[in-house]
Amino acid sequence: MRGMTGFAHTPETIRIADLEVCRLGFGAMQLPGPMVWGEPKNPDEARAVLRRVVDLGMNLIDTSWYYGPHVSNRLIAEVLHPYAKGLVLATKLGGKRTPDKMWHHALRPEELRQGNEEDRRGLKLERIDICHLRVIPDADVPFLESLDAMIAMKAEGKIRHIGLSNVTLAQLDQALERTPIATLQNLYNVAAGEKRLAASPIGITANQEAVVARCEARGIAYLPFFPLRVPGPPIPSETVARIAKSRGVTESQVALAWLLARSPVMLPIPGTSSLAHLEENWNARTLALTTGEIAEITRARG
Repeated sequence: MRGMTGFAHTPETIRIADLEVCRLGFGAMQLPGPMVWGEPKNPDEARAVLRRVVDLGMNLIDTSWYYGPHVSNRLIAEVLHPYAKGLVLATKLGGKRTPDKMWHHALRPEELRQGNEEDRRGLKLERIDICHLRVIPDADVPFLESLDAMIAMKAEGKIRHIGLSNVTLAQLDQALERTPIATLQNLYNVAAGEKRLAASPIGITANQEAVVARCEARGIAYLPFFPLRVPGPPIPSETVARIAKSRGVTESQVALAWLLARSPVMLPIPGTSSLAHLEENWNARTLALTTGEIAEITRARG
């Protein structure tokens, strides 16, 4: 695979059911304008970023129809369709946007189906490779009702593999009793451990170490979202800053290197609309943190 060499923390790739992807993917959430709304500030650079993603060897792109809305999917299709062999497109259902730029859940079966239609239309695909069910805490739609809609779409050939997002360990286990789960996207990063994550506004955060362990045991790829921070202002980490300074690298690169070292099923998907930032993220894969540095960061997360 082009560009995919030099991972300091092996393996370089991960199996997702019948797919094989690089362990550093690309999240398309930052391609639209501010607040994930409207057109990019620099459309030409956004398109150049997508071309460079493929050139580097990142062969998993995570997107959704409600990023923009429709903007990230349209850009991906404009730049990359017809898609290169081996390029995996992952989407996310369960949310929607309103004209006030707010985020709302859309977890009813008919809403999930409509979202799948939007993704397939926007990306020019008949079937989505990986489709994540994005769960919202205290949603008015039972989790299993939403999951059953995903299972039905898979049976109809509209989804190749089902993933989950923002779920608890109990929900993951419930899902595994009903259907194979290929991937999981939860909030997990270098900035905060269990105590800090529990206080974040994202909702489902508790017991992530157990979730990672379950993913390892079941061969489920874990795609940490917000890999460099929790929602809101970045949490400064003296430990990460010190290690970055001593190595002559950025704090973001240390954060990504720690995630890659954390587990062989970890598959970070940092996003950006900047070519320079994309290259910085890609180069993080070559940063070989020592066992002592990894342990220091882990302890500092709190």
